[in-house]
Amino acid sequence: MKLYLSPGACSLAPHITLAEAGLKYEIEKVDLRTKITKGGQDFRQINAKGAVPALQLDDGQVLTECAAIVQYIADLNPAAHLAPPAGTFDRSRLQEWLNYIASELHKGFAPLFTPGTTDDGKKAARAALDLKFDYLAGQLEGKSYLLGTGFTVADSYLYTVLSWTKYVGIDLGKWPSIESYFDGIAARPAVLAVRKAESEI
Repeated sequence: MKLYLSPGACSLAPHITLAEAGLKYEIEKVDLRTKITKGGQDFRQINAKGAVPALQLDDGQVLTECAAIVQYIADLNPAAHLAPPAGTFDRSRLQEWLNYIASELHKGFAPLFTPGTTDDGKKAARAALDLKFDYLAGQLEGKSYLLGTGFTVADSYLYTVLSWTKYVGIDLGKWPSIESYFDGIAARPAVLAVRKAESEI
């Protein structure tokens, strides 16, 4: 398998998941401005959306969208316990969180990274994220992992999104349970290894 990524982008989540799953994979960097891969390909020929992540399977099929990719990876190695079994209520709970992270948290950062967003627009985006972080802080109280029982793909994705706070001036110290959670995930060996790998490509 090959994961197309851009360092620090949401593709970090499947990269962490691949490492946690102990699977064999390759990575290839994508310049999101030019849409050209490190190997010189037009990335839009691989993923017409032009966005990372994209996971190319050994048979040539390409899977996109972070929440879909991390679940696919988890199911390749059930013994790693990165997602509850399909068809269980716990799996639906995982999907609930993945959808919340994607639609509310991930997209909530978009105005803060989009060129041309007005100061008022950025202020509104920060205020909206504050409310979502208030909710998240309550859910993480006393927990090391989002689902409570162990590390899952939801933690890969949530950690990735929370890592963007340092680029937009949001201090996680305002929410001690989130800060403690984030620091715990950041210290995992797989996360440290993936962060190092992405800093070197």
